[in-house]
Amino acid sequence: MGDEIGQSNGWYFNIVTKQVEKEGQSKAKDLLGPYPTPEAAANALQSVHDREQRLDSQDREWRDG
Repeated sequence: MGDEIGQSNGWYFNIVTKQVEKEGQSKAKDLLGPYPTPEAAANALQSVHDREQRLDSQDREWRDG
């Protein structure tokens, strides 16, 4: 997701301000992303939560399996 000069064209979710933004507006340490759309970036926290739930479940299956 980059253009000809290497800057990302994706969208980010700022975990401090809780706002969706483009690259370069905030420090990278405060961002989740890049995401392909503003809507996907707005759902970043839910996406992270869902992924962690899925991975935890896979870990339990592997451990107990």
